[in-house]
Amino acid sequence: MARLPLIDPAATSGDVRASFDRMPVKLNIFRMMAHAEANFIPAMRFANSILHRQKLSHVNRELLILQVAQWEHGTYEWRQHVPIALGVGVTQKQIDCIEHGKYEDAAFNAAEQALLAFGKVRHFAHRLLGLTVGLLLARRHSLGQRLTHAFQHALQFGH
Repeated sequence: MARLPLIDPAATSGDVRASFDRMPVKLNIFRMMAHAEANFIPAMRFANSILHRQKLSHVNRELLILQVAQWEHGTYEWRQHVPIALGVGVTQKQIDCIEHGKYEDAAFNAAEQALLAFGKVRHFAHRLLGLTVGLLLARRHSLGQRLTHAFQHALQFGH
């Protein structure tokens, strides 16, 4: 739940209102960011560069975002990005396939299937790396605790 009430785009004025008027979908994140009027337009420029100036096509970007949202149970992200995906050309059939993990379905062309296969490998490799680092840190922490305990124990015998 949002800690700040979301701004009603119709209640804004000036450049902020003009920016909202150009949005096909009024995302909650932008409605929250509108509280900081002085920073809203620069933030919108940044968001615009993320959404429109990447080398990855709009469709491919949204396919990957929905794929990760599905794996991570990102209900909020899913709800926010489904309309964006539909708006940039992702089909409802493709969205349904991603929701059910059917990345090799005929709804996707060969390039999209390869992209989703790459996304799957990349995502799980990242999770595996995080798990590995976590285990290594836990072992290091455990070793550190054992050494500290041994040192403290040795000091007790010295008294």
